[in-house]
Amino acid sequence: MTNRPIRIAPSILSADFSRLGEEVAAIDAAGADYIHVDIMDGHFVPNITFGPVVMASVRKITKKPFDVHLMISPVDYSISAFAKAGADIITVHAEAGPHLHRTLQAIRAEGKKAGVAINPATPVSALENIIDDIDLLLVMSVNPGFGGQTFIAQSIAKIRQAKALIGSRNIDLEVDGGITPGNARAVAEAGVNVFVAGSSVYGGNDPTTYAPRIAAIRQAASTRLA
Repeated sequence: MTNRPIRIAPSILSADFSRLGEEVAAIDAAGADYIHVDIMDGHFVPNITFGPVVMASVRKITKKPFDVHLMISPVDYSISAFAKAGADIITVHAEAGPHLHRTLQAIRAEGKKAGVAINPATPVSALENIIDDIDLLLVMSVNPGFGGQTFIAQSIAKIRQAKALIGSRNIDLEVDGGITPGNARAVAEAGVNVFVAGSSVYGGNDPTTYAPRIAAIRQAASTRLA
């Protein structure tokens, strides 16, 4: 369990890309805390999204923090471009390169918050030696690359391990993959305070549904304090 503020970060991976700007504006108005931006390269993960030019164009639409998740390898060469495109938090994968500490230094050098993501098969112990160099730890609760996947149940135990590693450090614990109002409470009780939600917010791409969907996840996550 954590007493850090609950943050809902709708993933624009599930947005209607034909009207991406409107979709970003809609989740801003609907109560999103962060805008989660999934960047995929077709190499590290089996999908391609978009690059820094597109991100910079939608950056103008909202003042909400851009939580940028780089699912790309090699990743170091892209950090500066996404920083300049408006990222506030840049999260890289522990599995994406041989020199994670150097990558985190590069993010810090851009003046951005640094996050590290770990895939379902990667142990939390992989982060022991860099835990003091990050602002955010992201546990993937699905295999990265596609939206709409089902939450991997074993992720709850892994989230608890991540929370134990974080301890009292000033680090957010984020989860990404299959988050719904039905599992948000269990995830929050395990220690998560930042919830990435794609299809559970954007499903159907009807902006009138976004506010109640965000509120439902927030309410479910917040009940862990009761």
